[in-house]
Amino acid sequence: MYHLKLTLETPAENLALDDALLEAAAAGELPGDVLRLWESPQPFVVLGRSSPREEAHTAACQADGIPILRRCSGGASVLAGPGCLMYALVLDRRRHDLTSGVGQAHQYVLNQNLDSLRPLAVDIACCGTSDLTFTSASHVSACRKFSGNSLRLRRDHLLYHGTILYDFPLERLARWLATPARMPQYRAERSHEAFVCNFPAGAEAIAGAFIKGWKADKPLAHWPQERTSELAQTRYSTTEW
Repeated sequence: MYHLKLTLETPAENLALDDALLEAAAAGELPGDVLRLWESPQPFVVLGRSSPREEAHTAACQADGIPILRRCSGGASVLAGPGCLMYALVLDRRRHDLTSGVGQAHQYVLNQNLDSLRPLAVDIACCGTSDLTFTSASHVSACRKFSGNSLRLRRDHLLYHGTILYDFPLERLARWLATPARMPQYRAERSHEAFVCNFPAGAEAIAGAFIKGWKADKPLAHWPQERTSELAQTRYSTTEW
């Protein structure tokens, strides 16, 4: 597997690059599977592909200069920015025997992510559909989330990407993100700040654990710059798509 540690200048370009990598893989333009790692220098809200704009506090985001953008994958809205490491995996579904659908893909990737992160922290597990959490001995509803994840399937390839909170200002979540209409049962209607937490390791340690765990030991020399630029301009600069 190849790795690409690259943060582009704008939130739109960073979201577009994940999509462009998937398109390049589907077109046979990549040398193999890719793990991308990046971290936005500015906060921004990322709506899921079908998420209503109401999942963001639009007035507060506008007042604070927080962009609201949309990604190509499903799931609920998230907040990205400094202190939140972002990752993206572009995988050949045939090579990894991931032809059965969404549930199989979630299980495969999240189990590998857990194995990668366990040298850095104990008592972590998957909860809900696609969350990584710190577990609780008392009750599942006390588990706290540090990673949210989503995917997009193409016929022979998939994009799986998500967040790893490690030094994020959790108190800002409630200002810029609304409480989602649909919540996993284990959340037990907790507020953002009571529900999420930071992972106890730095960005470099987490990135290194992912690179080692996924055996992404080859740097990706060339990435789809033209596709990324086009997608950023025509799609990711707006939420209306």
